[in-house]
Amino acid sequence: MSGRLLRAEDLTVTFRIPGGTVRAVSDASFEVRPGRCLALVGESGCGKSVLAHALLGLLPGNATVSGQVWLEDDGGSLELLSAAPDVLARRVRGREIGLIPQSPATHLTPVRTARAQLTEALRELGSARDADDLVSGHGLRPADLDRYPHELSGGMAQRVANAMALAGDPWLVLADEPTSGLDRPLVERAMATLRELCDEGRAVLLITHDLRAAERVADDIAVMYASRLVEIGPAARVLARPRHPYTAGLVAAQPDREFTPVPGLPPELTALPDGCAFRPRCTRADDACAVRPALPVLPAPPALMDGAACHHPMETADA
Repeated sequence: MSGRLLRAEDLTVTFRIPGGTVRAVSDASFEVRPGRCLALVGESGCGKSVLAHALLGLLPGNATVSGQVWLEDDGGSLELLSAAPDVLARRVRGREIGLIPQSPATHLTPVRTARAQLTEALRELGSARDADDLVSGHGLRPADLDRYPHELSGGMAQRVANAMALAGDPWLVLADEPTSGLDRPLVERAMATLRELCDEGRAVLLITHDLRAAERVADDIAVMYASRLVEIGPAARVLARPRHPYTAGLVAAQPDREFTPVPGLPPELTALPDGCAFRPRCTRADDACAVRPALPVLPAPPALMDGAACHHPMETADA
């Protein structure tokens, strides 16, 4: 899987609604490459899941998408945002990029067994494997596949979703809040599974609000606030020495840290300020923050970004 790369440049998503426009994702630039997990973290409602769905062309009709997202390999590249729907359906979804949806049990068809749904996915993707073989490494017994979704525990539904995402042998897996509704032991198991995918040479884009889960699996972390990426870098650095005040607040709010919530509320995505969106909640803000800060310019691939979109980034002692 060497030579593959997902590269987003200025990805922007807006939604038309009565009386206004929702700016769900604003100018997001990042890279995901084989063997690594990029965790996209932030408070609920900041635009994380919208970003993931934009990559696969799974947004509703009132969405407008701009920017560029390149899916690259040794044989060339494909720009996903301008790709025709049939190209995304037949070449990308399930084959190049697999999706583990949020709340897997609700995404499974309720009147069909897990086996029937996995078998159909394998057939549509042209795989010669059968359902029993597909789930053999996911902690499921053949008898489990003959259950209907309402008969599956949360952990079992998660494993079915993991298997379905890998049915077409994709090199990149998008995991959208895969720990939602799971207790901590199941969270640890889910993260171990994602880490194994990276160790096998696949890439993972993890969408989560759970920093403990991100710390367990991520090589790199991108922090999202009010539709904007405000910090990105190696996971160990971001969690130990955050440079953006919002990132520092997220870290401090964790139960194993200060357990102190970030004061205030994020802005409405229909009324984002022109300057730094975190300014009303930030103790470091001054007049310079009336101008929107930017992340460092994305280097030519292959390269990893490391920095914060802040006029007054935190030093090690501050963090």
